[in-house]
Formats: sequence, C-alpha cells, structure tokens
Amino acid sequence: MKKLINSVDNVLNESLRGFGAAHSDIVSVNWEPKFVQRAGGTAKGKVALISGGGSGHEPLHAGFVGQGMLDAACPGEVFTSSTPDQMLAAAQAVDAGAGVLFIVKNYSGDVMNFEMAAEMYGEMHEGEQATVLTNDDVAVEDSLFTQGRRGVAGTVIVEKIVGAAAEAGADLAACKALGERVNAASGTMGVALTSCTVPAAGKPTFELAEDEMEMGVGIHGEPGRRRVKLMEADALAAEMIEAICKEDGPRSGDPVLLLVNGMGGTPLMELYLVYDAARRLCEERGLTIARSLVGDYCTSLDMAGCSITLTKVDDEMLGYWDAPVHTAALRWGV
Repeated sequence: MKKLINSVDNVLNESLRGFGAAHSDIVSVNWEPKFVQRAGGTAKGKVALISGGGSGHEPLHAGFVGQGMLDAACPGEVFTSSTPDQMLAAAQAVDAGAGVLFIVKNYSGDVMNFEMAAEMYGEMHEGEQATVLTNDDVAVEDSLFTQGRRGVAGTVIVEKIVGAAAEAGADLAACKALGERVNAASGTMGVALTSCTVPAAGKPTFELAEDEMEMGVGIHGEPGRRRVKLMEADALAAEMIEAICKEDGPRSGDPVLLLVNGMGGTPLMELYLVYDAARRLCEERGLTIARSLVGDYCTSLDMAGCSITLTKVDDEMLGYWDAPVHTAALRWGV
C-alpha cells in the first residue's frame, strides 16, 4: 500500500485538521465529537442542512459545507458511518430556529444512526427535524450488501438544490419535499476499473484482472451487477445511460442535469471523454442537457472509475442549481 499518510490510526484526524486550516474562511472543525460546520454559523431563521457518513468519499460531505449548501457534515471513519452523537451535536450547533433537515445516504449504518440522532434531537429540543433519504443508484437490483438502492453521487445534486432553497428561505417541509423530488428524479450508475484500498486494510477491497471492469460497483467497493471485459468509453457510457433510463429515467424531450463523477483515481481528461460520450448518447435519446458537472465529487478513495448521474430537472430545480454557492469543493455566483 502506497499512501501519503503518517499512520493508519490518524488518517481522518490529520486530514480534517488540514481541511479545516485550508478552508478556515468557510468552515470550522469541531473535534469532540467530530463535525464540520459553517465558519459563520447558520443564519437565524434558516433551515439547517446536515449530512455525513463514512470518510473516503471526499469532497462529499465536508467539502459541501458553506453558503448555498450544507450547514454541517459529520465525517465517520473511512467507510464507516458517523455516530449518533456526532449528528446530535452538529444539529445542536447549527439549528437556527427553523428546524433541521438531515440528508442521509441509503446505507443501513447511516440510516440507523441518523434515525437515532433525529429521535434524540426531537426529545431534547422543541425545534422540528426531518430527513431526506437519497437512493439514486440504479445498479442495485437484488443485493445482500445494501437495503435497496444506494445513495451515491446524486446526493451532491440533492444537497446543492435543497441547500439553495434553504438559503432562499424555504421552510422545512418545502426543503424536505424538494429533496425527495430531486432524489426521485435522479439515477446513477457507476463502474470501477480498479478497487480502492482502505488504509486500515492495507490491500485492495477486491481484485480485478487487467482486462476487467466491475459494472455497477458501489462507492465502498460493493460488488456491482456484473464483471465485464474492458470496453471503449462509448460502449461503457451507452450501457450506463441505458441502465439509468431503463425504468423511470428521463425520456425524450426531458431536460436533464448530467454529472460525470470521478471515483478518485481517474484523470480529468478521461472524465471529460466520458462526458462527451454521455452527452452524445443523451442527445441521441432526445434529452436536453440543461446543466453539466464533471469532476471528483463523490469518490471511493483511490478507485479508478466513474459514475454517471442524470437528474430530470424543472425550472425550479435549475434556479436553485444556478444559485450562488461557496464551499470548499463547489463554488459559483459569488
């Protein structure tokens, strides 16, 4: 294992310390328990958005704390859910009187711990709280490794659009309804060219031959739909787009947001090449690319590979997508 670390035990703490120092104008880091929050706090009367989960998916979620997105993020250890006490402390820190919205990826540990935190928060405070569950991964059909569809890169789109709505003054019920609508309109399919290596394990999570890919892989290295021979980018994008559009996905005439997301170990040159393939395929289907995003946003440590997300958008969603955002990993309009 070759990684730029000092010791396996201190990876998260030292990374968070660097993150907080590098972006001290945007965020502050609380250590006991760990959570990242906006440096200036939450504006009074604004719905507070909190997300989190295992580390190793950077910039998700701490990289999206800031104006126009999250108010706090709770980082767990690598690929390990954050704990209820982290989430409870974060909620107490950022609640500004308009309620707290938890944005939770659909993994059993995340769901269980956020439910516990929400229950404890409800018992201790008069303020309201609600949850949006993201489950955009169309790769999951029947799996022993998850409780239904997983929450993956589409979570970024939910956090951006709902974050802008909260910034604009939307109340808790409206933010929750919008988040659920964006999630339902999103589909994601991922592929791995290599495994990731969790520092504590010291070896790849799974093995792939030089001429193999894992189609539909999860962001923790969960098995995909099937293992296939390496294929050209056009063919790969075609299979991924087909999987997204197969059931309840976008149809001809629909405007979509197209996100090509890197898994952490893929050059940007290749991601833009995949975007080009995906764009052409969408246009062949009669889809209108209303907005685009390309880069590493929901990663899997050092995994080589990518995911494609399509979100069917409307004017309200586009307005919130275009709204100003200023976070460590996403910023425009400011």
